[in-house]
Amino acid sequence: MADTILAPGFGWGWRRPAELRIDVVHRPDDLGRELDELYRRMQRPGHRLHALATVPVAPGEYPGLVFRHREADGEHYVYVEDVQLRRLAGYTVFNRLVELDRRADRHLRAPHSKYGPAYQRRGLASAVYRWWLEGGNCLISGARQSAGAHALWRSLAHRRELLYVALRDKKLRQQAPCAAQSLGDDFHGRMVLLGDGWSTERLVSSAGMLPCEGGRPVPA
Repeated sequence: MADTILAPGFGWGWRRPAELRIDVVHRPDDLGRELDELYRRMQRPGHRLHALATVPVAPGEYPGLVFRHREADGEHYVYVEDVQLRRLAGYTVFNRLVELDRRADRHLRAPHSKYGPAYQRRGLASAVYRWWLEGGNCLISGARQSAGAHALWRSLAHRRELLYVALRDKKLRQQAPCAAQSLGDDFHGRMVLLGDGWSTERLVSSAGMLPCEGGRPVPA
C-alpha cells in the first residue's frame, strides 16, 4: 500500500477522510518474488535481516505469525513471518518523506505495506499501524494510495484524530474543509493520524505546521 492522490470534485469532512483517487496496484507475481527474496535473506546468518527482534503487535491475535522489527536511518520496518509455513506474509515500512522539513520529519512517518494474497484482509497492516500509533507515533499519507491503504486509513480515522494538510515547499499547512476541496488532484494534499499522547495543538507546535489560511482556529 502506498499513499495518497486526491480526486477532484470530492468533498472533505473535518474528521473523516475524503474519497481519494486510487492508483496503486501490486501485481501478485512481483509481490510474491519480493517476499520470497526477503525471506531468504532473513534466513541467512550474518545478513542484516537475520534474527531481527520481535515486537508485541496484537499479542495472541495471530497464532503462527511473528512480527519482527528493524530500524535503519530513521525508517522502521515490521516484517510478518509465518513461522509455521516458513515464509514471509508481508511487511510494513514507516518511511521518512523527503518532502518534509527537518522539524516535521522528527514526528511524521509515511506507512507503506505489502502483504501476500493469502494474508490480505486479515487485519495485519491495521494491527501494525495501531501498534505504531499506540507507541506515540504519528502517520502522514504519501502521494498515492492503494484501495486497501485507503480503506485502512478510513477505519483508523474512526478512533483517531485525523487532520488534513497541504505539503508545499517542505512546509505543512493545516486545511479547513472548504480549503481542502480546492486541493484537487495535485500531490500536495495529505492526511495525518495522531498517535497516543498527541493533540492537534502539540503537532502544530512541534512540527512547525502553518495554520489554516484565513485564520481559522486550529482545533485542539
